Amino acid sequence: MDLAALKTQLKNFVQSMFEEGVLDNQFSQIQALQDSTNPNFVEEVITLFCNDAERIINEINRNLGYQNVDFSNLDSYVHQLKGSSSSIGANRLKLACANLRQASDERNKEGCLQAVQLITCEYCLLRRKFQALLHRGVLLSLRPTKNE
Repeated sequence: MDLAALKTQLKNFVQSMFEEGVLDNQFSQIQALQDSTNPNFVEEVITLFCNDAERIINEINRNLGYQNVDFSNLDSYVHQLKGSSSSIGANRLKLACANLRQASDERNKEGCLQAVQLITCEYCLLRRKFQALLHRGVLLSLRPTKNE
């Protein structure tokens, strides 16, 4: 596949993530920071986000496994995950975090368990899409060049 075709394929894939609401405009801001001096910037940000998100989701699940949930501790993890999601533009994951935050504020363990299931589903979807994006090769700058 030639470079132009690959670039078009990547651009269309990312666009589909925007259309599905998986990503928001914040991800475009991250893409704009990638250039020839830091060609792997987006890949590095995605990798750091995924590692952090998995750690936080594991901590949330661990906290919800206790008979007596420490909701203030849980809220701290939810806040971290929501902030990370917002920073990378993971729109649907960020919205799912808001549901968990509300259930946590209400001290509703059952609501928290339902919300964390949604978070896990949204994160798994996002991770698969990010992996597909990275699998297509080194991420290209998706910003138009002077020749386009």
